[in-house]
Amino acid sequence: MAITSANQLELLQTAEAVAREKMIEPELVIQAMEDSLARAAKSRYGADMDIRVKIDRKTGRATFTRVRTVVEDDQVENHHAQMTVKQAKAYLADPKVGDEIVDEVPPVDLGRIAAQSAKQVILQKVREAERDRQYEEFKDRVGTIINGTVKREEYGNIIVDIGRGEGILRRNDKIGRENYRIGDRIRAYIKDVRREARGPQVFLSRTAPEFMMALFKMEVPEIYDGIIEIKACARDPGSRAKIAVISYDNAIDPVGACVGMRGSRVQAVVNELQGEKIDIIPWNKDIATFLVNALQPAEVSKVVFDEEAGKIEVVVPDEQLSLAIGRRGQNVRLASQLTGLDIDIMTEADESARRQAEFAERTKLFMDTLDVDELMAQLLVSEGFTNLEEVAYVELEDLLSIDGFDEATAEELQARARDWLQEQARKALEAARKLGVEDSLIEFEGLTPQMLEALGREGIRTLEDFAQCADWELAGGYTTVGGQRVKDNGILEPFDVSLEEAQTMVMTARVMLGWVDPSELAPTAADDAGEDGDAEDRA
Repeated sequence: MAITSANQLELLQTAEAVAREKMIEPELVIQAMEDSLARAAKSRYGADMDIRVKIDRKTGRATFTRVRTVVEDDQVENHHAQMTVKQAKAYLADPKVGDEIVDEVPPVDLGRIAAQSAKQVILQKVREAERDRQYEEFKDRVGTIINGTVKREEYGNIIVDIGRGEGILRRNDKIGRENYRIGDRIRAYIKDVRREARGPQVFLSRTAPEFMMALFKMEVPEIYDGIIEIKACARDPGSRAKIAVISYDNAIDPVGACVGMRGSRVQAVVNELQGEKIDIIPWNKDIATFLVNALQPAEVSKVVFDEEAGKIEVVVPDEQLSLAIGRRGQNVRLASQLTGLDIDIMTEADESARRQAEFAERTKLFMDTLDVDELMAQLLVSEGFTNLEEVAYVELEDLLSIDGFDEATAEELQARARDWLQEQARKALEAARKLGVEDSLIEFEGLTPQMLEALGREGIRTLEDFAQCADWELAGGYTTVGGQRVKDNGILEPFDVSLEEAQTMVMTARVMLGWVDPSELAPTAADDAGEDGDAEDRA
């Protein structure tokens, strides 16, 4: 079939029809046709030739041209597509390297094989354009809810017709007890859109916390308007969920607005999520208050927050323990996800037993080290003394304020405490020297004999060894492994050395050794002011 014998407008009509069907630009279809005709012409004239085809956008006439590029004399690699400057003078008056010589060639007759090949090229180009269009359409809709129709099921994954494309609802993104049939209507959250070899993949989810948040945004106008904000959300899909909300208008109750008149708003979300129970709690910037709210409906007696470790201890009445933990630990797990903290729950009886054990341990410590009777040791513990350092170096008036303590008794207790501490320091220093700890480290300011002994046991014996330590190796910390916080024990952690103190000591050692220029560490006054300003801005 010769192009010249065909109705030239048929090309444009075909391009328009394909573009409408695939919902892409007609220009992309025409370009695909040009590429396919050029490929067919190369099979006729030779693969080494640079044959190009241009279809007139008004008349549909296809023009076939042969293009040759002017190159240096010694750069000719393909005589069919390149020519030298000397050869080009037969076509151009003043040819230069890079110029193109364009000659029109006769249109080709498309045989059956060539026509089939051209068709495949057009289909491939159209398919690529369609994929690009789908990706561009859906990539900006990530984080929104979309309605679709169940198309088929593949290995437990649901393929959803979402209009101009398909979405995938994977098995782990379905709510557990949901079953779908072909043709069922489905609403899902667009979790991700990716380019892949087989085309753009639109990943849907019904289990993501963001899906619930988006549903509330649809049902609660105050959330849509920004008057109420969902600060956090935690879900056990299909079973139970908790959301924390805050209102920026004092006249609007955030919990009441989300619940709605007679529960109409929250019930609409519950129905969409197959009966998933939803606890709506007020958010609070105070961690302890927020946690008490998050553990509802359980009552909380006391909260102890360890900010450095990111852990929190919650004390509940004995009869509230099972309610606080929830079925299979569900309540405390959701509260932990909501607050981002590790939560340890104990009963009042457990906490009382722990306090008694600590009281007995400290009483025994004072009895053994200060050589006092049980009553006097218990008096010290009751007044809040936890270790010998506090007894040895506290102001004398603090000891005299204890009932039954006169000046002579207080002075004697402090003398005994200091003597015991000095003896322990002497033994620790002797042990450190036996372990090979050198004077360069012993004389380093800030390290006690007990710390030196601990360092020596870990093979840190010189100032150079100490300077090579990381701050977390000394002070300890936490590492997240597989989503779980794992404790890293520090060498000096038993001596209550903080991460900041460890950083300061290590950098001081490096400065002393000449590894670090101290001028690089000293912040300027302007820097300090800037940091203060930043801190105020964050506050």
